[in-house]
Amino acid sequence: MWKEAMVVFIGSGLGGLVRFGISKTILSANFPWATFCCNVLACFILGTVVAVAGQKGIMSPNMKLFITVGFCGGFSTFSTFSSETLQLIQVGNYHIATINIVGSLVLCIVCTFLGILLGSKLLV
Repeated sequence: MWKEAMVVFIGSGLGGLVRFGISKTILSANFPWATFCCNVLACFILGTVVAVAGQKGIMSPNMKLFITVGFCGGFSTFSTFSSETLQLIQVGNYHIATINIVGSLVLCIVCTFLGILLGSKLLV
């Protein structure tokens, strides 16, 4: 239990640091690009790891936990996505808010699927 908790703790800290770096690198003037990119990338990573760990069985349970719950959990930003979308709505940017909502949901689902496809093709 404690070992697993530390694995998640370290993974989420690393994911948060990477997200912070991306948010400082990608400037978001009218659209929350940094959050959008983090969420899409986290879904792709998660899909890949799930496929590699589940179908290939080449990843230890702790490594899977580190990446999926830890890193992807700290790296993805659903609460930030929600806050930024609400801010867009509050200032009347309904069109941009809609693009953010639909684009995030569709691309995150597609990227999770693509990650699973990639992961299932790795080490064939």
